[in-house]
Amino acid sequence: MTNRIGIIDYGAGNLMSVANALKYLGIDSVISREKSVLEDCSRLILPGVGAFPYAMDSLEAAGLTDFIRQQAEKKPLLGICLGMQMLFDSGEELEHREGLGLIPGYVDKIDTPLKLPAIGWNALSFKNDCPMLRGLEDGAYVYFVHSFCGHVKEREHLAASTDYGTEVTALVWRDYVYGAQFHPEKSGETGLQMLKNFWELTD
Repeated sequence: MTNRIGIIDYGAGNLMSVANALKYLGIDSVISREKSVLEDCSRLILPGVGAFPYAMDSLEAAGLTDFIRQQAEKKPLLGICLGMQMLFDSGEELEHREGLGLIPGYVDKIDTPLKLPAIGWNALSFKNDCPMLRGLEDGAYVYFVHSFCGHVKEREHLAASTDYGTEVTALVWRDYVYGAQFHPEKSGETGLQMLKNFWELTD
């Protein structure tokens, strides 16, 4: 296995900004949809932009859903934005759609009096100890762009939330699986530290 991050390309992800952030940190990465290439990577990132059901359709069309589930049992996986939402059991955007089932819970529209989509910098409120948060302080700001959010079934899987007129899930963690609703690759030094933490994860 090669010590590098595989960025999963399934036609619905913001790939280059993630790859550029990793390159800035001196972290080796590859963008691919080939299972053999991704399987050889020590860690995987699942980015995502767009709508939940369409992204899941793209993932299935690429033949990667079961592959991702299998890989998540043995190596670190980070879902970003919509990629994080797809880690949940299901989503309710446009229609009910099954997700990857790696984080128990569901995704629904943010129930807030504030304007949607939520765009901009918001502070993190740490909820549970998480390796992705090492070296960071509670209240650190990160960059969000979203209208839907995850609802964890078990609070122990909620690493951090943010306040957008209501509590919004920001960071989740279960075993090898991590999910960031925000964009670490667009969140300045805080986001870069998180990507560095992900790179340095050990068993």
